[in-house]
Amino acid sequence: MLGSTGSIGTNTLDVIARHPDRYRVFALSAMSRVDELLAQCLTHHPRFAVLPDARLAADLRQRLSDAGSRTEVLDGLQALSDTAAHPEVDAVMAAIVGAAGLAPAMAAARAGKRLLLANKEAIVLGGALFMRTVEQGGATLLPIDSEHSAIFQCLPEDRTTWHERIDHIVLTASGGPFRQRDPATLADVTPDQACAHPNWVMGRKISVDSATMMNKALEVIEARWLFNLQPEQVKVIIHPQSIIHSMVVCKDNSVLAQLGTPDMRVPIAYGLSFPERITSGASRLDLLATPGLSFEEADQRRFPGLHLSWQALRAAEGSTAVLNAANEEAVAAFLSHGLRFDQICQVNREALEAVHPQAGEVDSVEGLLTLDARARRHAQSQIQRLLSQR
Repeated sequence: MLGSTGSIGTNTLDVIARHPDRYRVFALSAMSRVDELLAQCLTHHPRFAVLPDARLAADLRQRLSDAGSRTEVLDGLQALSDTAAHPEVDAVMAAIVGAAGLAPAMAAARAGKRLLLANKEAIVLGGALFMRTVEQGGATLLPIDSEHSAIFQCLPEDRTTWHERIDHIVLTASGGPFRQRDPATLADVTPDQACAHPNWVMGRKISVDSATMMNKALEVIEARWLFNLQPEQVKVIIHPQSIIHSMVVCKDNSVLAQLGTPDMRVPIAYGLSFPERITSGASRLDLLATPGLSFEEADQRRFPGLHLSWQALRAAEGSTAVLNAANEEAVAAFLSHGLRFDQICQVNREALEAVHPQAGEVDSVEGLLTLDARARRHAQSQIQRLLSQR
């Protein structure tokens, strides 16, 4: 479990706990939530627990020892990749938020694991390199985002026939908390308001991304790579109820959709058990009690960040990594009460137009991380310029 203390991690552990005869937790990792990781270790008894920070790892090590736990605590970023690629591991849940999840996800792919991908930034950053690594390593890549899982569930298991059948796919989006708010009024939005998603309970970074629709922009990029589609074959429509999670439009104009309650345990259970189905713990969708389903256009004026995805996909390879890096910096600046909400998209657009991938930067993890760092420095300078004007 790469990122076990976030919403995806806790939901995954909930599903696993329902099937103790099928699954055993080998390793858990967190960024800084020592208390939560301690509780998870005492409940699930993993062989390893991993924290990037040595000081936090030492604290956890002592507390586990005091509790009589036999879990071994590792520290450092390399430990994440080492546990993800360990010979005894069958499946890896990649749920680390942001670019930090790229290296361990790549390690799991190289080792041929069943890779449950909840960290969309890894594929947005890695792009073609990530997909080549999955293929060369013989890994099984299963999307965990509800939208991409929905698409995957609507497609035939024989991937060689996908492109013979698909015209395009439609990713649905709730529209977030500001779907009906005048864009001219968004300058005063607070972090708490942006994180108040109407349908899903998520971490703060992804909640802000949902409010700006950058989350959907990253999903467009992810879908392009996951399903080997052209950018114009990925479309987005607003569906406020979050009941239809996404759709596949076939060449005969049949539309295949996956429906369910907005509960991440459904795609998690599907990814864990594919091609079987297991109980997830989610409530069953009651169609008779479901309100009417509605759909709206993903308006560019209201959601300008969404449309940066197609711009990045049509630009030089690696441009999606630039967009992702700038967005991570912009969202962090907004959550720290510095940058205005309506300036997030501005920072992203300016970085995309100013930072151009260089030869060799998209051919390795090290090169991609160099590009990521360049984009972050540019975004940080833009953020400082905007803050100085306040």
